Formats: sequence, C-alpha cells, structure tokens
Amino acid sequence: MNAGDITIMIAAFAVVASLILLVSTMLGSSQRTSDVSTVSTPTGRSDRHANRPLPQIGSLLMPKNESRMSRLKARMLQAGLYKRHSTAIYLGIKFVMMVAPMFVGFLLSTAGFVTLREGLAFGAIVGLVGTVAPSFWLDYEKAKRQKTIRRAMPDALDVIVVCLEGGLSLPAALARVAAELRQAHPLLAEEMAIVRREIQLGHTTGEALRDFANRFDAEELRSLASVVSQAERFGASVVKAMRVHADTLRLKRYQWAEAQAQKAPLKLIFPTVLLIFPALYIVLMGPAGVRVFEMLERF
Repeated sequence: MNAGDITIMIAAFAVVASLILLVSTMLGSSQRTSDVSTVSTPTGRSDRHANRPLPQIGSLLMPKNESRMSRLKARMLQAGLYKRHSTAIYLGIKFVMMVAPMFVGFLLSTAGFVTLREGLAFGAIVGLVGTVAPSFWLDYEKAKRQKTIRRAMPDALDVIVVCLEGGLSLPAALARVAAELRQAHPLLAEEMAIVRREIQLGHTTGEALRDFANRFDAEELRSLASVVSQAERFGASVVKAMRVHADTLRLKRYQWAEAQAQKAPLKLIFPTVLLIFPALYIVLMGPAGVRVFEMLERF
C-alpha cells in the first residue's frame, strides 16, 4: 500500500466521521442550551421562548470563551440578525457548509462521476470556502446597513429638529420620525421604533440611542447618543445640538459623495480596457482583417 492509498483512506475516514458527527448532532436526543439564549432582543423585552433549546447543530460550534461569544453576538446584531436563535442558526449553516461538501464529493466519487481523490479535493476546497464565506457575509451586511443609516440620518435629524422646535419631546420626535420616514428610509424607521420601545421600557433616551449606535457600530450614532446624554445630564438645549449634528452629518455625506465621484474614473478603467476596447477593436479591425485574409488567399 503506497502513500497515495493511505491518504485516500484517511480522507475517506474523515468524510465518514464528519457525516456521522453531522447526523448525530442533528438527531441527537440530548440538546444543550447555549449562552446565546440569554441575549436580549433590541427591544429589551423578554422572549417567552427563552427556555426553548437551541438547534443542536448550531450549539456545536458555539464559542466557549465569553469574550468571543460577546463579539459574535455583537456581529450578529450589527448584521441585522436580532432574533434570539440567529446565532445558533448562523453557526449551524456554517457547520453544514463546512461538512456537506466533503460528503457531496464522496457521493460523486461513489457514483463514478469523479475519482475519489478529485471528489475529496472538491469537498476540501468548497468546505474551506464555506468556512469563511458566512463571516464575509456578516461583514457585507454590516457595511450595507451602515451605509443605509448614514444616508438617512441627516434627514431624520432635520425632522427631529423641526419636531423639537414645535414643542414635542425627544421621544415623541423619534416616534414622529418613525412615522414620517417609513417610506423613504424603512430601516431607520424600524430602528427608531425600537428606540422608542426601549424608552417606554424605562431606558433613558441617551441609553436607547447608545444601544442604537451599538447595533450599527457607527461613530456618527455614538456622537448623537453622546450629545443627547450630555443634554439630559446638564439640561442643555437639545435643539441646538441636534442642528449642529445634522449639519455635520450632511457635510460628511456630501464629502462621501464627492469621494465616490472622484473614484469613478479609476473604476471605469477596468471595464473600459477589458470590455469596451476589445469590442471596439473587433468592430474597427474586423472588416480590414477579413479583406487582408481574402487577399492572402488569392496569392
């Protein structure tokens, strides 16, 4: 038995062991409840399904370290996954994406479509991609939410300033924002509704806005929460602070738009060189090339 056969046997054993682990994890009778069941929803309300056991396949990859678990919870919230069992479901999908490609490659080799070595190589490569792809997806969702909320915040602050000048309290102004901007900025309206519910549950406005900032990991929102907290603490005018903050955010949005416009010519180079120029060369040089070819055939 040579080294190649030994490698194939070890890989096949790893596939079978992974399959057994996956089946036993999904069908196991004993289910353990993870620490993630203690995470409170963004509204601050207790979940009546808090004692429901988590999906077994998700709890298998649940971090044991408290700091790692806290970072994972924060990433889930920043990606917009607020449900109690979102972490377990996310880890379960990640586990399936790690193990399932090896099993698929083994089945393909058993069916005779590919050799065993090719099937296991396919499973290893796809499994490696499946290991890191969910993490990149979380980062993408976080960046998309941050971009959306940064575009919406100047408009929201304008509405808040108008409401405060009209005599409304800050919680009432937040409720007005949630109602008025629901069509233009649905994500902001939903988050403002969560902030309003947290205030109704006993949090101060500064604390609710700080939780709002933590759900997006945006410095602009942290600055807003700090402004409101200081105004509540020292009794300063919230209207003036909000107006200055709105002007600052609008200036940042304008500067960001200018930066994106300046990047546009550089981004156009690659499609121009790779797509437009070849097609242009074919259209211009094609007829001449055909005539040259015909002339060469005559000789």
